[in-house]
Amino acid sequence: MFENMSVLPEAYFWMKGKSARKCVEIRHDAAALEEPGFWVVVAPFIGEPTFARFAEITESEFTSKGQWSAIDSKWESSLSQSEYINYVEKIRDEIADGLVYQVNACRILSAPLEDDISLEPLMGELLKENPAPQSVYINLPNIEIASASPELFIRVVKSKNGAREILSSPIKGTSATSEFLEKDLAENVMIVDLIRNDLSVICETGSVEVPRLLGIEKHPSLYHLVSDVSGVLRNGIVWDEIFDAIMAPGSVSGAPKSSALEMIARFEEVNRGPYCGAIGWVCDGEAELSVAIRTFWSERDGLLRFGTGAGITWGSNAASEWEETELKASRLISIASGKLTNERAKV
Repeated sequence: MFENMSVLPEAYFWMKGKSARKCVEIRHDAAALEEPGFWVVVAPFIGEPTFARFAEITESEFTSKGQWSAIDSKWESSLSQSEYINYVEKIRDEIADGLVYQVNACRILSAPLEDDISLEPLMGELLKENPAPQSVYINLPNIEIASASPELFIRVVKSKNGAREILSSPIKGTSATSEFLEKDLAENVMIVDLIRNDLSVICETGSVEVPRLLGIEKHPSLYHLVSDVSGVLRNGIVWDEIFDAIMAPGSVSGAPKSSALEMIARFEEVNRGPYCGAIGWVCDGEAELSVAIRTFWSERDGLLRFGTGAGITWGSNAASEWEETELKASRLISIASGKLTNERAKV
C-alpha cells in the first residue's frame, strides 16, 4: 500500500474517451472505492487487486507517444497443443462425473519485451486495427495493460431516484461466422444463469432481469454471442461485498464457479494475472469495468503477455477448442507482431 504518495507523472488511464492522469494514491483494499475520487481498478483473475486514485480526469481521445516496435520473436504458449487438448479432455471427464458443468480453459502466450518499451503505441494500433467496445489502457508502476476487450463485466450507474443500477454483458460463444453450435447456445444460457445468481446476492429481490439473451455481435474477424443481465443494487451495499459476489467473472471461470476455479488452479500452472480479471474505473458509486480478455500486459519483467481461452462443456471437441483459442488470438497477435494478415500467428 502506498499512502500520501507523490504524483506519478507517467501513470495514465484511458477508457471510452475518459482519460486520467496524475496518480496520487495506490491501495489494495476495496474500502478505498467507498472514498471520493476517480479510482482505476486492476482486479486480477485471482489475487490482490490494485486501486489507483487519479487527480486529473478529462474527456479526450487516446494519445500515445512514438511508434510500436513490432514483436519479431516467437510467442511461447504456457500450454502446448497436446497439453491443452489433454486439459479439455480432463474437464470433460469431470463433467461426466458430475463435478462441474463448464470450465473456461486458458493459456498464456508470451514474448520478450525490452523493459523500457511502452505499450502506449500498441494500444494505438489496437484502437486502429481492432476497435473494441471495452478497450482500456492502464499504466501503473507495477503493471501496464493494453486491452481490446469486447466484454462488459459491470456498469453501475445512478438512476434519477438515487438507486444504483448494474448491468453485466457476458460473452459466451465465438465463431468465425454468424452461425453458432448448439454447444455455444447452451454455454451462454448456463453462464447467464450463473451471472443472475451472482447479481442476486447484491441486488434488490426481484430486480435481476435478462433484457437480452443470445444476441449476436460482429467484431473484427469473429462473432460473439452476448447476453445482458441487469439489476438494482441493494441500498447500502459496498464495493467489498460487490467484488466478493462477482469475482472471478463468471464468463471466464465456469459453473459451478467454485468447482471451475479449483480445476483451473490444478491445470493452469501459469497465473492468469490481470487476464480474465476486471479492469476499468470506479467513481463515487458508479463504475465501468471490462472483463480483461483480448488483453496484452507487461509486469516490468521483460515479457509481453497475452491470454486466450475457450469455454469447455460436455459437447466440446478438444481439437476445435484449441482452434478457438487460436482464432481469438490470431488478429491481436498479428497486430503486436506487425503482421496484419488473416493467417494465424505462429504460437
